[in-house]
Amino acid sequence: MFEIRRVAILDDYQGVARQYADWNALPEDARITVFTEPLGDPDDVIAALRPFDVIVAMRERTAFPAAIISRLPNLQLLVTTGPANAAIDVAAARQRGIVVSGTRGAGLTSTAELTWGLIHALARSVPAEDRGVREGTWQRTVGRDLHGARLGVIGLGGVGTRVARVGLAFGMDVVAWSSNLDNVHAQAVGVTPVGKEELLTTSDVVTVHLKLSARTAGLLGRDELALLRPDALLVNTSRSAVVDEEALLAALHAGAIGGAGLDVHSIEPLPADSPWRTSPRTVLTPHLGYVTEGAYKIFYSDALEDILAYGAGAPIRVVEP
Repeated sequence: MFEIRRVAILDDYQGVARQYADWNALPEDARITVFTEPLGDPDDVIAALRPFDVIVAMRERTAFPAAIISRLPNLQLLVTTGPANAAIDVAAARQRGIVVSGTRGAGLTSTAELTWGLIHALARSVPAEDRGVREGTWQRTVGRDLHGARLGVIGLGGVGTRVARVGLAFGMDVVAWSSNLDNVHAQAVGVTPVGKEELLTTSDVVTVHLKLSARTAGLLGRDELALLRPDALLVNTSRSAVVDEEALLAALHAGAIGGAGLDVHSIEPLPADSPWRTSPRTVLTPHLGYVTEGAYKIFYSDALEDILAYGAGAPIRVVEP
């Protein structure tokens, strides 16, 4: 048995964590502190979290490398939303005797839906036209047709498959590539498997749906982006490091591609002086892919279950190194 004393819930940007789980199920003397803003640099993280024996992290918003874990003397249980978290050094936690528990996965459908929101926003200049109507102008842009256009899906997993099926419903020619693409699955979905170069050179819209790994980091660099058509649209709702941000920004300023829709960024939240804030032909969202009521209900209710199970001496959903 473990006495639950102080619980920290991190990065609750919308201030909604308390409404998506019955935190009253915790012992009466357990104190919950909800942090609604990013904690800052590693020293700030350590200073804020030293008193806590339980921490609930929201995805990768706050990183827990070994250097931070080693300086949290009271930490016993670290809960991550989702079944795994690349920003947590699970091996370092285990070495310290800290249990890392996860939750059920969520966000496949919501991320696919947001992907289409970004595609439509780019193809029909929705943000610019919205601003124009509010400013008193009318019809400043000419939209692009998706019907008959080619959609290139990089990564045909859970999210990519859902995105591809919507593209087919819009009457798009959908092609896909990844280094481990299952051609049988692709053909069953109705998608044409192609090589990476063909996808990049022929697609009107390219959308990225890959897990970040040593194999996928920097996958779309300067050379790959140079293959895109001058009017091509690039959408990334997976991880920012899959695309070379500096090369993409340069391509946008040079007019080498038609536009980009980005939900993921190398530094989150974006700093005030980020060059992306003034980038041309872009639609930017603040990592909203998994931020829906359905996902939050799963994340926070499972996190509470993790804490109660650990307190009873029987940890569940333990994340392995």
